[in-house]
Amino acid sequence: MGILQNIPEVLTGPSVWQGKDMARQQGTWLISLAPDDIADLEQAARHFLSLGRDIGEISKDTFPLTSFAPHLSKMRETLIHGIGFEVLRGLPIARYSQEMAAAIFCGVGAHLGSARSQNAAGHILGHVRDVGADANDPNTRIYQTHDRQTFHTDSADIVALLCLQDAQEGGDSLLVSAEAIYNRMRAERPDLLECLFEPIATDRRGEVPEGMLPYMTIPPLNWHEGKLTVFYQRQYIDSAQRFPDAPRLTKEHVAALDMFDALANDPDLHMTMRLEPGDMQFVYNHAQLHDRTGFTDWPDPARRRHLFRLWLSPQGDRELPGCFTQRYGDITVGQRGGIITAGTKLHAPLD
Repeated sequence: MGILQNIPEVLTGPSVWQGKDMARQQGTWLISLAPDDIADLEQAARHFLSLGRDIGEISKDTFPLTSFAPHLSKMRETLIHGIGFEVLRGLPIARYSQEMAAAIFCGVGAHLGSARSQNAAGHILGHVRDVGADANDPNTRIYQTHDRQTFHTDSADIVALLCLQDAQEGGDSLLVSAEAIYNRMRAERPDLLECLFEPIATDRRGEVPEGMLPYMTIPPLNWHEGKLTVFYQRQYIDSAQRFPDAPRLTKEHVAALDMFDALANDPDLHMTMRLEPGDMQFVYNHAQLHDRTGFTDWPDPARRRHLFRLWLSPQGDRELPGCFTQRYGDITVGQRGGIITAGTKLHAPLD
């Protein structure tokens, strides 16, 4: 059975959850901010903004928290070693300027890890919204459309979202445990599961670091130092086949990918949540996949769906296998992730 001989038949632990169970246990992952928490976040943001620096330069030291700092330390452990996600609810986003909201969000992120670039332009603060991009264009980033994203991982250890405005309809957030999918595939089709540990081409969608190929060959599932790490974006796997020199998908690969997708979409395995304005969602990217349903926006441009996004690399995280250098370049814990190309300069655009 190849590599599966070296992996437990059933993975266990807090990150091996089922969506139907998590939906009944909101208290474990949905945290309501108390007035004192909000006050602490606001004072730290005001302090940073008084320095007159670009929000891309925010750090733990320049965003000084007091009473809320211990919770963020606990959250980092929840993300890396626990269930792998958390939502902070109750930030009064409507009364903030865009700059204030960004300072709070990036400041919270700075207490969890170092911010990473999300595109070739060096943006550490991403904007998730429909910009009218063509979802069928192989160079389009799917988050720039209103289409369903499908379950995937991002190029970072932790992905975080701050909801500024939700859609008129749809745009719900979905999460699924990669280890729960592994357990089902191991029990039902270990032959197909084996295929997901083989190198498979994933399209870079036009954002190609200097000297690199326009695609990566990282296996969707990796077993390294006793941990299962997932790397997955089906649309980008499919579009990588446009490159003549990319490894070809076999019929077994396609069957394995189809089963993986089907299990991710199993309502027993995944969970659905709707982020409200002011919600901050944090997801550990190596053990969970996330998704977003398609949505219909408000006719008023000022009310259209808009989220801030952060990619973070925390200290104390797991080691990654060497193949991840294709994606991250440097796989040093606390300094990895993001998209770096020639001339990339980190900054945080507010619009």
